[in-house]
Amino acid sequence: MTENFKILAQFIKDMSSETQDIQTYIFVKDNISKYHLNIDINSKALKNKMIEVNTTLKFEDKNQSEKRSYFEIVYTSIVKVNEEIKDKKDLEKILLCDVQNEIYPNLEKTFLNLLHDSGFPEIKLDKKIDFTQLYKQKSN
Repeated sequence: MTENFKILAQFIKDMSSETQDIQTYIFVKDNISKYHLNIDINSKALKNKMIEVNTTLKFEDKNQSEKRSYFEIVYTSIVKVNEEIKDKKDLEKILLCDVQNEIYPNLEKTFLNLLHDSGFPEIKLDKKIDFTQLYKQKSN
């Protein structure tokens, strides 16, 4: 079987870590277990069957406390899709599932480095994101 896509490039498009002051840092350090990881994926067509895929991870306070930190990364992949892929469903699966499964190890490592370097070395992402499962849920 031939590959349906090829990742031509991967890079950090934007990265942010915001902690207002030392009081906020201390508060967040005690409450970071309540933070929630959100993921968003969007894409933009480029020339020659190439697509820019932006995967955004946000790690934020679900309770919207006044003292909170904010962490976000936008990780961009430039993907060339096989000429034979015409069906919109096939393309969607490639972008939301297959590409994500391939780039996620790099994205997770980079995002964890951001959190650790921001003063939260104990943070781990316990659950691996199952993009195949997310895609199936979205499709139903």
